[in-house]
Amino acid sequence: QPPTFGFLFDVDGVLVRGSQPVPAARRAFQRLTDGGGRLRVPVVFVTNAGNCLRSAKARELSRAVGLEVSPEQVILSHSPLQLFSQFHQKYMLVAGQGPLEENAYNLGFKHVVTIEALRKAYPLLDMVDLSRRPKELPPPTTGFPTIEGVILFGEPVRWETSLQLITDVLLSNGNPGAELQDVPYPHLPILACNMDLLWMAEAKMPRFGHGTFLLCLESIYKKVTGRELKYEALIGKPSPVTYRYAQYLIQQQAEKQGWKAPVQRLYAVGDNPMSDVYGANLYNNYLKSARHNQAQAGLKRSPGAASPQAEVSLELRNDCNSSVESCESILVCTGVYRHNGDIPKKTEAQTENTVFHGHRDFSFDPSLLQASYIVQDVDDAVQLAFEKENWS
Repeated sequence: QPPTFGFLFDVDGVLVRGSQPVPAARRAFQRLTDGGGRLRVPVVFVTNAGNCLRSAKARELSRAVGLEVSPEQVILSHSPLQLFSQFHQKYMLVAGQGPLEENAYNLGFKHVVTIEALRKAYPLLDMVDLSRRPKELPPPTTGFPTIEGVILFGEPVRWETSLQLITDVLLSNGNPGAELQDVPYPHLPILACNMDLLWMAEAKMPRFGHGTFLLCLESIYKKVTGRELKYEALIGKPSPVTYRYAQYLIQQQAEKQGWKAPVQRLYAVGDNPMSDVYGANLYNNYLKSARHNQAQAGLKRSPGAASPQAEVSLELRNDCNSSVESCESILVCTGVYRHNGDIPKKTEAQTENTVFHGHRDFSFDPSLLQASYIVQDVDDAVQLAFEKENWS
């Protein structure tokens, strides 16, 4: 009997903690595979990490779960940027760490400028670190391209350098060597990936994520200009664009395996109520409202979380032919979310006094932080879904 459901697995805090696999991960994937090591149901890995290549993340996951994971099963925070073809021919400034240029080229971008290249072209811009200030006045920069947009892939290493240079680019309309006249507004388009304020590694307490860097950039821009920083798109969890892309990959996987039954239900397993649970519930609202041609569930203002172009390219507005009916959230206690004592069945009690860690452009709806189910770990999550699906 072919499966009519699929899994969306978060990675950090669910399958691994930093470089260490969560013990339950291998048990979960033993349930998910047959005797020949082949998956019995479609699975994608949806992570807000983005400082690596999909192929590298697939290798890392293969080691963690004891199964050959293909890059086509991995969604990094920036993977949906493949859909933003209107920016692929523009000169884009990229910020973050890891193989930034390679990732950008793999996604379809043709003209990529790194923060480091910009810093070298305009050495007078980066002035916080005294040791990096030029000792002599450099000659004027010539021939450097005008920047036409910004991609924020993830948190950079030198925050002060990236915050300064990105702000310079926005204030100068892509010509940071020019003398500042009037501040252009709206500013150049910004595509931001990964809004996680916090994430869980080996440390006992959560670490700053890219959402913290975005918060700094937004605050600086508003303080300097008096205006709101605007995003062309925010992608990565909890953006519906990311979940729609995950659904597309799940359906592709089912077709490739020759499973004829349409996929009707998605189970999203995560450890972070602010991104994993919120995102799955928000997408569940999208699935329900798609039949009524509404794609605004839970968003404060439309351009923030998914640009009109993204919504159209993902058929969020008119996707009435989709077989997927629901996306249920399963929260595990091995990462950001921890619970002492008996595991509650619901998260209502925890959400009443919750400080909202979500992004500014997503409205705070406490009901979206309530997981459909809470379990101890990812193995329990798989067992729960199997029971609900009456799947042996």
